[in-house]
Amino acid sequence: MNIEDLMAGDAKEQNPQQHSPLKSLKMDLDFYKESIKEVSTEMISEGYTLYPIFIAHQHEVSVGELLLDKDELNTQWTINVSSLEEFMERGLVQEERKTYFIKNYKPAADYICLFVIVPEGANFVFYPYA
Repeated sequence: MNIEDLMAGDAKEQNPQQHSPLKSLKMDLDFYKESIKEVSTEMISEGYTLYPIFIAHQHEVSVGELLLDKDELNTQWTINVSSLEEFMERGLVQEERKTYFIKNYKPAADYICLFVIVPEGANFVFYPYA
């Protein structure tokens, strides 16, 4: 799934003065992506995980480690860094879904694996670096 998939239909469903929070996420990701790519590469090369996950949120969350703080960087979204292993330990990815997750995980060199948390829920999104 891509960010654009989540934003589809926004213009029809919302007042033109209201903007999807995902549009601000796209802007922040364009600002953050080099830092995220560097951390992702390090996590893989140092053997921490083959499946880095970056959590995008606008409120406090208790999963992952803080990487990019919206308040410090004057942006809209905070990014925490985690891994498939931590998601499994916390029950966010069930053991029986591990193979499915790995099969659908896009190459970390080309995509950011995001777990986007919004008031309506949370979902995985793959955002391209380029």
